[in-house]
Amino acid sequence: MRDLILDTDIGVDDAYALRLALLTGRLLGVTTTYGNESIDKTTKNAKLSLRKWQCQDVGVCRGASQPLVKPRIISDGHIFGQDGLGDHYENPETPDAPDAISYIVNCARERPGEITLATIGPLTNLALALNLEPRLPSLLRQVISMGGAFGKNGHTGNMTHFAEFNIYCDPHAAEQVFAAPFNHVLIPIDMTHDVIIDEQEMKAYQDDFLYNISLFYLDFSEKYEKFRGMCVHDALTLVYFEHPEFFEETRTPIAVSTAGITLGQTHRRLSSYQSIPDDVMRGRPEHTVILNGDVKAIKEFMLERMLGGKA
Repeated sequence: MRDLILDTDIGVDDAYALRLALLTGRLLGVTTTYGNESIDKTTKNAKLSLRKWQCQDVGVCRGASQPLVKPRIISDGHIFGQDGLGDHYENPETPDAPDAISYIVNCARERPGEITLATIGPLTNLALALNLEPRLPSLLRQVISMGGAFGKNGHTGNMTHFAEFNIYCDPHAAEQVFAAPFNHVLIPIDMTHDVIIDEQEMKAYQDDFLYNISLFYLDFSEKYEKFRGMCVHDALTLVYFEHPEFFEETRTPIAVSTAGITLGQTHRRLSSYQSIPDDVMRGRPEHTVILNGDVKAIKEFMLERMLGGKA
């Protein structure tokens, strides 16, 4: 049963998530958004990745090209290359594709309670889909998102001192989504920074496409972070999809700052007091936040799944 949609601004770490999504055998479709690169580039990247893995039966739909309110962040290509995939391959694909917002809504309407949406970029597509179909929280089985930062081990943000990239790209969309009663799991950089793979582990996956597109980032990491490896941030959404038992779950409302110096900061309930006079979290739905997990089990699963996909 194909019951998974992957919503992605596909860059290098997104490609690892896409590969895992394909290897579940449950991927229904891919929806693209801006983020790591423009919507034209991310749509082409999704198509190229699927072609490299010979997956002609998974379609790509094109989503939002800009945030709801704030200007789009323009990448200078110093992390993932000018094309978002390490500048290693020529990309002959076109950026044209069916509409992603309608696709998400139609899939949810046709199969209520069955579809999981994994979002690994800005939440703009989901916010737009929610505006189109207000019943969406009850129609989707689950939303699993990579994004946010809550301060564990100093991980307060990787875009500003307060905000993680995916949320910062469109904080207004994120705030709208977290105010809605989705069955929503959020995997922030507090957790994803615990799962690092080095170059030898990448080679062990035996996937030439993934390794080749990673070389640009490995050079960046070695130069600026003094470590030749990468955090596989987005891939953890797919690990959770198949093995939620690898993760520790915390239930809490989530809010997002939409103005000022903390723009894009994610907030969760920290106090156990029941009588706070001005409780900004009062009345907001609770979601699941992942702050800790079994790193060894996560990495072993990823290796086994990648190698299993070669059989």
